[in-house]
Amino acid sequence: MELGGRRVLVVEDDLTIAESISARLRAEGFAVEVAHDGPAAVAADVDGEPDLVVLDVMLPGFDGLEVCRRIQARRPVPVLMLTARADETDMLVGLGVGADDYLTKPFSMRVLSARVHALLRRVERSALLGAAEARIVLGDLEIDIERRRVARGGIPAQLTPIEFDLLVHFARRPRAVQPRERLLSEVWDWDAHGTASGTRAVDSHIKALRRKLGADLIRTVHGVGYALEVGP
Repeated sequence: MELGGRRVLVVEDDLTIAESISARLRAEGFAVEVAHDGPAAVAADVDGEPDLVVLDVMLPGFDGLEVCRRIQARRPVPVLMLTARADETDMLVGLGVGADDYLTKPFSMRVLSARVHALLRRVERSALLGAAEARIVLGDLEIDIERRRVARGGIPAQLTPIEFDLLVHFARRPRAVQPRERLLSEVWDWDAHGTASGTRAVDSHIKALRRKLGADLIRTVHGVGYALEVGP
């Protein structure tokens, strides 16, 4: 599947890093726009409707967390967040406000490119599956795959793109235990499994789903993974 030609918004106040990221992505065929502060990033998202956002946490104006909140409140879009600190709290907050994935600086452009491609492949795969399967209903959980809407007990919930895809993955296999490694492979499309960062990413998004749709939604199977508990 060809991903070149997709629009990527790079939000980074360090001009050297911004240029390096932009050059790498443009060389791979992406159309890249760059913003260097929070307000400019939100405006660029409104004007350009990018397919993916590469977003630094530390920005002038307002930070990347606020940018992510505002972008996700307007429309779902995959966000790869960049942080200068290997602080788990930063990562969890970023994932909590709607980031799909994150990288800690310094990182290689090869790794960043791989993460960008993985996120876009996941979105494309989700769209194809949604066209074939329009709706899933499990008990009081209703998932409109085609329009990417979710409600439980008739109450709608706003999910980020990765949260939605994770929920659909569970809903296609209700009550089946899903190991974290399988979730990373099939939902995140990561090649490297079992890493601490990957495990934390899965756990963080599970917490978000429980917070938005009910603590009883997903059961923890200690030492293995998770299972969706709602069903017919």
